[in-house]
Amino acid sequence: MTARLDALCLGAQDPARLARFWHDLLGGGGIRERPGRVHEFTPADHPGLPLRFRPGAGAKRSQNRQHFDLTSDSAGYQEATVARALSLGARHTDVGQRPEEGHRVLADPEGNEFCVIEPGNRFLAGCGRIGALACDGSHAVGVFWSAALGWPLVWDEGEETAVQSPDGGTKFTWGGPPLMPRTEPDRFAPDLVPQVPTGYDAEAARLTSLGARLLTREAGHTVLADPDGNEFRLLDGAE
Repeated sequence: MTARLDALCLGAQDPARLARFWHDLLGGGGIRERPGRVHEFTPADHPGLPLRFRPGAGAKRSQNRQHFDLTSDSAGYQEATVARALSLGARHTDVGQRPEEGHRVLADPEGNEFCVIEPGNRFLAGCGRIGALACDGSHAVGVFWSAALGWPLVWDEGEETAVQSPDGGTKFTWGGPPLMPRTEPDRFAPDLVPQVPTGYDAEAARLTSLGARLLTREAGHTVLADPDGNEFRLLDGAE
């Protein structure tokens, strides 16, 4: 058995505000507020990727090691997405993109970078509005997450990898070296739950056998790190 992705978490200074920004940009079910100032919703056309906004992030000082790639089906749609994001509190940002590149790079109200991809991107075709969570990472970490989630490797060329749920939807991609230095805690982190009948302890042991490290046991969950040191949580049960 494998673990199931319960939600993709984003650390936030103001979870309510950040959840509202992404909800208004992506659409989807209503925002739910959970204990501890946690807010979450499931984006439209992404039933397998709930977004969970958790408090505790500090002021952002450097570029994130992960970001969303949002898809466009026309040039007009791309421009409308950019305009909509700016009206909701996003801003243009520079991560070294070249003028001739067709994607637009923005930052959400807390500075988290995201790209609005130009139409015609075949790799992200059919993936939905959130085409990819693009990550800085090694080949080994892509292989780890494929085994951890039971998602096939849909790209494995050189040091670059990508996985995708068998049901389709957002791809998780890793670009290979050189890796960005980690100068502050990552803001994106998956929440996993064990698949029945695997059980919590057995799933924790399986993840460590795949290359994860146990970092700390807390009420209701364990914090682990994947082979690149990216933290994630294994929950005792769905939150």
